[in-house]
Amino acid sequence: MSETILVCGGAGYIGSHTVAALLERGQNVVVADNLETGHREAVWDGAKLRVGDLRDPDFIDTVMREEQPDAVIDFAAYSLVGESVQKPLKYYGNNVTGTINLLNAMIYRGVGRLVFSSTAAVYGMPREIPLPETAPTEPINPYGESKLAVEKMLRWTGAAHGIKCASLRYFNAAGAHVSGKIGENHNPETHLIPNIVSAAIRDEEVTVFGGDYNTKDGTCVRDYIHVTDLADAHILALDALKTGGSTVYNLGNGHGFTNLEILKAAERVIGKKIRYRIGPRRPGDPDTLVASSDQIMKALNWRPRYSSLEDIIRTAWVWGRNMMQ
Repeated sequence: MSETILVCGGAGYIGSHTVAALLERGQNVVVADNLETGHREAVWDGAKLRVGDLRDPDFIDTVMREEQPDAVIDFAAYSLVGESVQKPLKYYGNNVTGTINLLNAMIYRGVGRLVFSSTAAVYGMPREIPLPETAPTEPINPYGESKLAVEKMLRWTGAAHGIKCASLRYFNAAGAHVSGKIGENHNPETHLIPNIVSAAIRDEEVTVFGGDYNTKDGTCVRDYIHVTDLADAHILALDALKTGGSTVYNLGNGHGFTNLEILKAAERVIGKKIRYRIGPRRPGDPDTLVASSDQIMKALNWRPRYSSLEDIIRTAWVWGRNMMQ
């Protein structure tokens, strides 16, 4: 049976791919986005776009009243780790306050299911690799702190008002839709793979941030998960909330790659050498982040469809060329 799903931040990178996946399943989709970092053209045909900001309680309540969604997926947040260190109040003001307004509207309008876009940044400096959901949550930057604050707020809100929530802590989202129609489009772009693609297309040098981490080649290690696999996980989590309770899931491939290994894999996919320089570390970046996703695999039978690093980079390369043509 078709439902109406409100996707907050659905014009952004991961949100737009989740909107596409929901529409492919035959759901009715309403996107709420202020288009500050999202893109109108990224909203998949068939979704309804409501332009506005979650920091405006009247906007989100109006959307709830007029669209009457059955459930909500929330991607609306600032997400730049380095910027969060420089501007912490910006991150608390948007990421926490916006979610408070969303929850108030959900409570008032009787909407009881929420999938929340969280992050591996809630863990801080990991004490074990791969990281399970039970690992200590000790963020080392305001971005991670703001997401953890919302996770705690969701638990208390659920206990008080009955809203069921799945918080998805994902690691490094990467890649693009296999159609090549949507992909990663940030300004400024801070993620490694799209910056490598851009450098390869423009024949420019890419900056790798930090060469003195405690890793095998001195560059930090990250777990890359294809954005379409993330979208699939959001839909599985949303379905599970119909019969199950609130929960937290990690989302990753379970394999870590250094930045230089990513660079070499991109050279294999693209078929050319890519010039790079080692720049300074970015504040708030841990040495290694790799997920254990055993919990969602066992509970929801989630499996990444694009687990190959080369496949992830290849979809990003196709998208990047489409963008720059």
